[in-house]
Amino acid sequence: MTVNILAVGDVVGAIGLRYLRKRLPALIEENDVFFTVVNGENASDVGLTPQQAEDMFNAGADVVTLGNHAFRQRSVHEYLNECGYILRPANYAPQTPGRGYGLFDTELGPVAVINLIGRVNMDYGPNNPFLMADEILTEVAEARIKLLDFHAEATSEKIAMGFMLDGQVTAVWGTHTHVPTADARVLPKGTGYITDLGMTGPRDSVIGIRPELSIEKFRGGLYSRYKPADGPCVLSGALFTVDADTGLCTAVKQLTV
Repeated sequence: MTVNILAVGDVVGAIGLRYLRKRLPALIEENDVFFTVVNGENASDVGLTPQQAEDMFNAGADVVTLGNHAFRQRSVHEYLNECGYILRPANYAPQTPGRGYGLFDTELGPVAVINLIGRVNMDYGPNNPFLMADEILTEVAEARIKLLDFHAEATSEKIAMGFMLDGQVTAVWGTHTHVPTADARVLPKGTGYITDLGMTGPRDSVIGIRPELSIEKFRGGLYSRYKPADGPCVLSGALFTVDADTGLCTAVKQLTV
């Protein structure tokens, strides 16, 4: 027996959230999805609010993961402690709000979801994600299906995490760069992998931002606060086909809809 796991890339701005709410329910139904994880850390451009998280759950997300903007909206701090279905990176300092991994009940038993953040070119220095991954795996050993959202900048850091966990977890996917990568595959020992899912947001943009604002910054000019672009949107992610008996991946498909 196989089941399908859907991972959806960073939701960017109100326009991206609207598109997620429009497309995700049908995508889940069309692909007979068993479990869905959505990265929501840019729903408020930077960070997200409790209502935006609830909108994602209502659209079909089973778990919402975050990243380097996890705490930017103060309204979410208490919510992170109260809601068991939203995760911030586990390798942030332990006194920060929320949790970094969880076991989630399903008809096939618990599914483990882990959220980690990389250390290369990120805002500030989290704990070592590679050592933290080892620690967490001992805590979620009862779960046959184990999923990891690695929110990181460097492709090498993400790929290294995939190979380190190959055969130990069901799937490792990268988030943060907002650009989908062309390397969706099953690693040699059975872990599904993709370096970056991409984003859910405006297609004609610079990683979700109005192009003229980003261009002006790179040209060295005076630029205003970044604002999400308008126009048509895309939802980017990956579909992992999983052997329910072994918890290992049998196929991975990159999605852009």
